[in-house]
Amino acid sequence: MEHSIALITGATSGLGYAAARAFAEEGWREIIITGRSLARVQKTAAELAAKTKRKVFTPLELDLNAPASVPSALAALVKRGRPIDFLLLNAGWIGGKERVLTAAGIEVTQAPLIGHHQLTVGLLRANLLSPNARIIIAGSEAARGGVPMFSYTDVVALAATHFQGDRSAAVKALLRSGPNVKFEPNRAHSDAKLIVAWWAAALARRLPLGMAVYAVSPGSTPDTKGLRNAGPALKWLMVPLMKLIPGMSHSPETAVHRYIQAAEFGTDVSGQFFASAPKKFTGPIEAMRQPHFLDRDNQEAAWQAIVEVSGLDLLTQRP
Repeated sequence: MEHSIALITGATSGLGYAAARAFAEEGWREIIITGRSLARVQKTAAELAAKTKRKVFTPLELDLNAPASVPSALAALVKRGRPIDFLLLNAGWIGGKERVLTAAGIEVTQAPLIGHHQLTVGLLRANLLSPNARIIIAGSEAARGGVPMFSYTDVVALAATHFQGDRSAAVKALLRSGPNVKFEPNRAHSDAKLIVAWWAAALARRLPLGMAVYAVSPGSTPDTKGLRNAGPALKWLMVPLMKLIPGMSHSPETAVHRYIQAAEFGTDVSGQFFASAPKKFTGPIEAMRQPHFLDRDNQEAAWQAIVEVSGLDLLTQRP
């Protein structure tokens, strides 16, 4: 893929910052970086330019929790009129112990996916993704299972118990953390990343031929601000232990090489979720084959729930 224009969300710190720096060093000609505050993202662009000795960073204000922010960012991109070759949907975090909803009524752990969906669909509708564009959305091993202190919701069981078997309604309840969902921050994170994997699979069937999307876990990377709201057991017990055990965590600089690798994947693996091997949290990535990722009914139910919450859809779907 031609290293022309990349867009990276959540680039003012952590994985997004490291990714922006790494892609500059890989030779990308322009890297659009986003952050909630324009002043902050402008400062970040200047810092990255100084560190890489390359003036390739373009700041863009984008707050995925604010309903009006995505259309505003899209309008700025439409005004530029230059198609994006690589879209890294990186922004996200683990919430605190209390349930928090955005102004649009979305649970804050789930909000980045809704904003990323709106951004991606908006770019596609405006023909602002190049014909061979690659899209990567950040996943997590927590969605795979086998991660201490993290578990995901059985959507089929939730639908059967509370929604007369309607899986889309069940996913929508998770997105809004509705009355039939008992909030627990680590589970909300796992659910968010499971829905991310389903979204990528569903999007792959709707992309024009030549484009591809992948969900990619950066692996266990505790040295980011993604854990700033995490509970004390995770922040002060589990994370320090993980840092002491070889192979249980790695640096943001190491993690972003997974994104660089996936940016060169082909269309034959579009829609798949890549993460550490089973029972691993770092090291080489591989396509996840667990049945809960491959259930097409769950993938389409997640897509429909996201469409209903976001108000945006793509109508074309390939077999």
